[in-house]
Amino acid sequence: MTKIKDITALIEELSPLEYAEGFDNVGLLVGNSENEVKGILVTLDCLEATVEEAIVNKCNLIVAFHPIIFKGLKKLNGKNYVERTIIKAIKHDISIYAMHTALDNSYEGVSAKMAEVLQLENKKILLPKKGFLRKLTTYVPESSADEVRNALFESGAGHIGNYSHCSFNMSGSGTYMGNQNANPSIGEKESLESVTENFISVIYEKHKESEIIQSLISSHPYEEVAYDVVALENKHNRIGMGIIGELSEETDLNDFLHLLKKKFNTPVVRHSRATGKRIQKVAVLGGSGSFAIESAIHSGTDIYVTADLKYHDFYRAEGKVVLADIGHYESEQFTKNILVEYLTKKITNFAPALPEGRIILSKINTNPINYF
Repeated sequence: MTKIKDITALIEELSPLEYAEGFDNVGLLVGNSENEVKGILVTLDCLEATVEEAIVNKCNLIVAFHPIIFKGLKKLNGKNYVERTIIKAIKHDISIYAMHTALDNSYEGVSAKMAEVLQLENKKILLPKKGFLRKLTTYVPESSADEVRNALFESGAGHIGNYSHCSFNMSGSGTYMGNQNANPSIGEKESLESVTENFISVIYEKHKESEIIQSLISSHPYEEVAYDVVALENKHNRIGMGIIGELSEETDLNDFLHLLKKKFNTPVVRHSRATGKRIQKVAVLGGSGSFAIESAIHSGTDIYVTADLKYHDFYRAEGKVVLADIGHYESEQFTKNILVEYLTKKITNFAPALPEGRIILSKINTNPINYF
């Protein structure tokens, strides 16, 4: 039996909730994580029509990008679309899960999909996050070093970018004396021991700390395990907002704007004045991205593609970059495709509730903006 918590655990491998911004509201917003999953509907927004679509398709879990509950709710009277949506979901025992900025900050998230649509190369994070890394240092008898090191790797330590099994190791001499209540694995109690030990240092993401420390203690032969944990201020090159990449060939601005309209199926692209430069280095950020304009400029991009830019935001281009607003929905529209593709690959033992498959891509266009 596949439970909702089994599905959300898979989702959080892609976008851990710890990646979300402090102002956000992510995770399981409605429903019981212990409920059995009968069908999954994936959508950008969860609205009344989305819940109805889930009912028709016999799905009892909606995985949405945007959270339907963003601010605190004091009443559930059905007086607005948020309250009506939640009431409808609860009435039909449908759970709602939201990802939002947790997926925004994922290396394989919203902006990464935009970059994929534009076929950008040599990609990197536009705004890499600080404060997500920790360094663990421990001391292990030489004979047990491989076992402990591998346990740390298996629990998530030692991953740096495209590399795994990363560690620093050094040999030295460790001393200890156990009291009469000690039970040393090497040597005798109340006797000064000197043991050849390996100094092992690994880096990990802070949300994995509990599992990593547990694996250290479980695999270490000592009764009392000595270790240090240090918070790092290093930027994480795989967690953060936006993506910078390059087109395989440079192009002129008009051709690139036409490409944006075609690829993102948008009737209009609002943009700042041309800089006179051809376009090759491109920055993208799904959703509201005015906060990253200066970063796009400092990174030397030729054009910054995002959404929700206000009148005065376009002045901030300062003739150094072209700012292109393709629309909020348009920039994030492929997010649900990411989730369907990801979950379809991940779920292997989940019996489908419907003939057409285990996971359903919502067919509803939830864009609240219309163009005339």
